[in-house]
Amino acid sequence: MVRGARQPQQPRSRLPPRLTGTVEKPPRKRRSSIRGSGDSSHSQSQGERYQHFTEKTEFALKEIMSSGGAEDDIPQGERKTVTDFCYLLDKSKQLFNGLRDLPQYGQKQWQSYFGRTFDVYTKLWKFQQQHRQVLDNRYGLKRWQIGEIASKIGQLYYHYYLRTSETSYLNEAFSFYSAIRQRSYYSQVNKEDRPELVVKKLRYYARFIVVCLLLNKMDVVKDLVKELSDEIEDYTHRFNTEDQVEWNLVLQEVAAFIEADPVMVLNDDNTIVITSNRLAETGAPLLEQGMIVGQLSLADALIIGNCNNQVKFSELTVDMFRMLQALEREPMNLASQMNKPGMQESADKPTRRENPHKYLLYKPTFSQLYTFLAASFKELPANSVLLIYLSATGVFPTGRSDSEGPYDFGGVLTNSNRDIINGDAIHKRNQSHKEMHCLHPGDLYPFTRKPLFIIVDSSNSVAYKNFTNLFGQPLVCLLSPTAYPKALQDQSQRGSLFTLFLNNPLMAFLFVSGLSSMRRGLWEKCQEYLRKINRDIAQLLTHSRSIDQAFLQFFGDEFLRLLLTRFIFCSATMRMHKIFRETRNYPESYPQLPRDETVENPHLQKHILELASILDVRNVFFENTIDDY
Repeated sequence: MVRGARQPQQPRSRLPPRLTGTVEKPPRKRRSSIRGSGDSSHSQSQGERYQHFTEKTEFALKEIMSSGGAEDDIPQGERKTVTDFCYLLDKSKQLFNGLRDLPQYGQKQWQSYFGRTFDVYTKLWKFQQQHRQVLDNRYGLKRWQIGEIASKIGQLYYHYYLRTSETSYLNEAFSFYSAIRQRSYYSQVNKEDRPELVVKKLRYYARFIVVCLLLNKMDVVKDLVKELSDEIEDYTHRFNTEDQVEWNLVLQEVAAFIEADPVMVLNDDNTIVITSNRLAETGAPLLEQGMIVGQLSLADALIIGNCNNQVKFSELTVDMFRMLQALEREPMNLASQMNKPGMQESADKPTRRENPHKYLLYKPTFSQLYTFLAASFKELPANSVLLIYLSATGVFPTGRSDSEGPYDFGGVLTNSNRDIINGDAIHKRNQSHKEMHCLHPGDLYPFTRKPLFIIVDSSNSVAYKNFTNLFGQPLVCLLSPTAYPKALQDQSQRGSLFTLFLNNPLMAFLFVSGLSSMRRGLWEKCQEYLRKINRDIAQLLTHSRSIDQAFLQFFGDEFLRLLLTRFIFCSATMRMHKIFRETRNYPESYPQLPRDETVENPHLQKHILELASILDVRNVFFENTIDDY
């Protein structure tokens, strides 16, 4: 599924509070009371709807309220409390259900709707807190209903993260989901003979797991998976439902997802250390004083996953997950940000985006991919970069061609499931025709009118080596090996080695060195040495006299700078490794890097051997690499 749309950050006062917090009064200019807001005609229609709803509620009071006395004995104030709550509850459901109809791309269409939805849920949450006793006595409010409201707010925060790529909102979603679990809001659901309520509980667990995965809270994930497994077993035993297979598949997917990392980092007591691969303050190598690089910044990224049989969870493959984290900073707590001095004064001022916006496209069709690509291209600000990450099965050319154009080398696969003609897949066609369900290099040519940074992880990545820079804008393609040594091929389901190098280069280095676990102290020592290697790689790039200027134009952005240095480290490591001996085992790039100054630089090779010595795996690398070519 496609996720997100780029948008300047919402004013923080419009977001709902935590469960334990208080609700700020919404700004007057955006007041959204249950009596209506906006212009007079809008207020009148809202008022009419409220009156109509009141009449319906009055008619149903005997059914709704749980009072033991006569209906006439119910105080008017309590009657109005129930009516107002029902109205807010109904309005919140309408707005929430409308979220799925919003455009999945574009800047302006969704923001005001999200704002109204946040407003109503803020009012609803505060209202049920203030009137809990009346709602318990007169409405029969159940704890699972409170949990549903909190779950919806958690979903709003999660989707706000997907729309903005601001990781702070993941912490807010986690706060709501965690409170639901701590307060056992869904604990009584299993006592009711209503399978649809149990499904709500199961879906809550699945959503909570996704948020915890994105926050690297693996200990919580493991606890949630165990609880979800017990809940699924109870659910299928009690109701004998047909969706048992689907829920068991959810368990299998998340279990495989959390075991995808090929190397474990262990504490002294053998507990697993959870490592984060988001950009930390000291993550990217600093630029030397006086270093001349471009001033471009990464603004948008399309992360596309279409690999057959790769581990996934919630339409997020391992490769997509790793690249997503490589393009984000460590999340900060939203509440702590709001309490910083000066935050109130600057709340209404434009703020610099902390993370590039991302679209997550899982197995998109060509039409979907092109639509979102065009939307990102259209909205790309000045002096900004669009990144395209393709993790997909390779599509190879069929038959012979007299030309060598941008559509003659194949590309990567797009989803063809929806494109069926007369029951037969379109790809069963004349061999002289080009593959329709393929993103060819030529398909990206129109978007090279703006700075473009492409990463292709595929068995046919070299198709994108045949690029032509038609418009003179900065353009770089980082291309994965098209094949790996046989000893590593069986790991492909757990994610690509190339993407692992871009996300967590030390873990990838340990994996190709034959290590599956490491003590925390040694891990931290190696990470420190790897930071030194990255600094030296940065100097190699910027001091090179023959490097294409496109690399330097992207080097001013922290995310792109880190990806470039990791790419060179990956390429140098594979070229020195004894089992990576075929040309197709090595990454490539467009434009080509000067090998003797980068990936085959003796100074860098010495560093890699020193890292291998620290790990006692020097024997898997060639000592005199240049002489071996």
